[in-house]
Amino acid sequence: MLACIGGGVAATTLFPSTVETINYRAQLRLSVSPEDVSSLHAPTIFGDINLDFNGPVMAPGVLAGVQVKPTITELLAQPKVSIKALQPGPLELSNAAKDAVVSMGGRFAVGSLLVAALVVGGYAVWRRRRPSVRVLGVAGTCWVLACGLTGVSIWQTYQPDRLDAFRTTGILGAVQRNADLLNGVETRAQQTTPYLKNLLALSAALQDKYTPQSLNEPVAARILLVSDIHGGQQYPLMKTIVKEENIDAVVDLGDLLNFGAVTEGDTVGLFKGIASLGVPYVFVRGNHDAQSAGDTRLLERLAKVPNVVLLQPDEKTYTELTVGGVRIAGFNDPRWFGDDNRNNAAKQVPARDAFKAAFADRPQPDLVVSHEPGAVKDIERADLLAHGHMHSNSLDGNIIGVGTFTGGGPFSHFLEGTDSEELTGQPSAFDIAVFGQDCQLTSLTRYQFRNVIEGRPAYDDVTLVNGSRIERPAKQDSAAATPTPTASASGSTAAPQPAPRTCSSLSGTSREQVPAVPSDAAQGTG
Repeated sequence: MLACIGGGVAATTLFPSTVETINYRAQLRLSVSPEDVSSLHAPTIFGDINLDFNGPVMAPGVLAGVQVKPTITELLAQPKVSIKALQPGPLELSNAAKDAVVSMGGRFAVGSLLVAALVVGGYAVWRRRRPSVRVLGVAGTCWVLACGLTGVSIWQTYQPDRLDAFRTTGILGAVQRNADLLNGVETRAQQTTPYLKNLLALSAALQDKYTPQSLNEPVAARILLVSDIHGGQQYPLMKTIVKEENIDAVVDLGDLLNFGAVTEGDTVGLFKGIASLGVPYVFVRGNHDAQSAGDTRLLERLAKVPNVVLLQPDEKTYTELTVGGVRIAGFNDPRWFGDDNRNNAAKQVPARDAFKAAFADRPQPDLVVSHEPGAVKDIERADLLAHGHMHSNSLDGNIIGVGTFTGGGPFSHFLEGTDSEELTGQPSAFDIAVFGQDCQLTSLTRYQFRNVIEGRPAYDDVTLVNGSRIERPAKQDSAAATPTPTASASGSTAAPQPAPRTCSSLSGTSREQVPAVPSDAAQGTG
């Protein structure tokens, strides 16, 4: 009988049953592992769901591989979607349970019958004669008992009123224990805006009083630098910054999502938040913004938001955005959520070289952005470089490391390896880059704060960096250079210098498409 039970369980493992509700699909199989007895175990990338049942007898465990149907995106895109709308109804669950019983029962019966037949066949070969009626009867009885006892144990155990414990692990466990905090992230972000206004007003007053006169020159463009949103709907805060600081454009350095799924952004309203800003939202993809090397779903979704500017909308095209005369360019992170996380700097080299080849014969950009530090390293033809990824502010020469605007998003606020997994809140940050009429960076103001998700905002630091103190490479703007050479005292001829540029807030914004250079031609330019 035990052999028949093993054969039945093996059949459900080799040929799992598929059951469906309107929005979900699951593959079910049985387990004879002692750890899974009388429990339903559903592993996901967000953590595991475990339902323990207290039945009168032990029953085989059920392993469920749950999937979300693509059609759920239509529901998530609707206004005011509720969690209840995403949950299967009683009739759906009842029909799914019936389908599961019939499907798994049939597979179990066939698998256990096959084992019984093999045992009888093996016995006949060993005895070298046809099996007797008694042997067939014993085999048939074992098969019936295996199917009957297993079926009864499953039916008696997996009843709603016998659910003994509901346990989750990983991110799901953190969400379950802190649901009341996570449900109001956007609300708390809105409630925090008065505090942020006060901080910005204080910063402006201090700058007016203590900054050098050179920093008060006419402004051509004010750029808000943000990074690593990670699914945090704190766009009410960003909208406040845009309004209070007269921001001309927002530059997002990537990792808008956590797990590369566009449904994350639709569920919490990220795309609506971006659209509400009212200024160009410049974006390069980060390593959490795709689920495979060729996954472009986030870029395609962002392209539908009217104010979004994708600096690399696809592999064949770049976009250069000009804001008040200031030229901004950049490229996507080739990595994705779930890659092997090895040799990350080396993975950036092909993307960086392709960008350099495409912009080699163009006027030098004023700001080049990408997600990871290794991406912007060794880009010579740029006045300023910026990256995110590290979740912390940094300044190395002309390379600006931008911190995470949301403290890494809601999920990063959980302490790993602790019993309570209480919210802790890592620092959030943003930078405001101001460019003057000479198209140079006038000032970089860096803000750091914390505890927005917890509802008790605290502001840690405001730093003002004089743009003239930032080390810059020599201009290599060959496309805009005047052809007049300059003779030195030794009689040699110096390289032509770029023609002076003037930037102005009256220039507005414009976009120019830059085609990528074919790979063989790009290798030739290197």
